[in-house]
Amino acid sequence: MSDLSSSASTLAVVPTKQATLLQCMLAGGMAGTAVDTALFPLDTLKTRLQSKAGFAASGGFRGVYSGLTSAVIGSAPGASMFFVTYEGLKKTFTTFLPDPQHAPMVHMMSASGGEIAACFVRVPTEVIKQRMQTKQFQTTSAALKSVIHNEGILGFYRGYFSTVAREIPFTCIQFPLYEYMKKTYAIATQRREVDPWEAAICGSVAGGIAAAITTPLDVVKTRLMLSQRNPVGVGGAPSSAYYSGITSTFKRILAEEGPRALFSGIGPRVMWISIGGSIFLGVYEKVKRVITSGDA
Repeated sequence: MSDLSSSASTLAVVPTKQATLLQCMLAGGMAGTAVDTALFPLDTLKTRLQSKAGFAASGGFRGVYSGLTSAVIGSAPGASMFFVTYEGLKKTFTTFLPDPQHAPMVHMMSASGGEIAACFVRVPTEVIKQRMQTKQFQTTSAALKSVIHNEGILGFYRGYFSTVAREIPFTCIQFPLYEYMKKTYAIATQRREVDPWEAAICGSVAGGIAAAITTPLDVVKTRLMLSQRNPVGVGGAPSSAYYSGITSTFKRILAEEGPRALFSGIGPRVMWISIGGSIFLGVYEKVKRVITSGDA
C-alpha cells in the first residue's frame, strides 16, 4: 500500500454525516439545472462547430439559446439519475472493495453505471436539443413531431450507445481524478473535507482534461444525433447527412474530413465542461452539505 493510500484510509477519522440517496438526487438535480442553464450558449456553439452542415449554416452565433427548453426539462432528472446511481454503487462497491487502492476502480465503475442510467433520461432531450441548436427545427413541438413521424419512439434514443460510449470514458477520467484531487487536498489540509469552492476547482480541472481527451467521441455522438433518415427542415434549414453506427461514423469522418474534424468544437467543449464542472460539482457538494446539515 502506498503512503497516499495509507493516509487516505485515515480520512474516516473525520466525523461526517453521509448524505442519503434522496439527498444526492436533489443535490445532483439542482446542480445539473444550474449548469445547463448558465452555460447553454457554449454548448450550442460546440454543437454547431461539430455539425456536418458547418458552423455558419447551422446558425453561427445567432439564436444560441435554441433548444434550451429541452435541456432544462432533461437536466434535473438526468443529473439526479446519475448521482443517485453513482452514490449508491460507490457505497456498494466500497463494501466489497474496501482497500483504498481500489478507490479509482470503485469510482470508475460507479460513474459508468451512473452514466448508463442517466442516458435513459438524457438522450431523448439531447436529440431534440441538438436538432434545434443546429436550426433543423424552430420549435420543440416541431422537432418532437418530426422524430415521431419519421423515426418512431426509438428515434428519441438515436445516439444512445454513442452517448454511453462517450460518457463512460469521460467519467472514467473525470471522477477518479476529481475524487483523487479532493482526497489529496484533504490529506494536505489536516484530513478535513474540502469546501464547495475547493471541490469546484477540482471539478473544473478534472472536467477540462476529460473533455479534451473525449472530444472525438463527442463529435461522433453529435453527428449521429443530428442525422435523420427523412430530414424535414424548417424554412430550408440545412439537414445533416445520414450517419449510422459508431465505428462507421468515426471512419467516415476521418476519411472525408480528416483527423482535425474529430476535434471540432474542442475549445467551447473544454471551456463549457471546465466551467460547468466547477459549477456542477461545487453546487452539488454545497447543496448536499446543506441538506445533510439540515437533517442533523
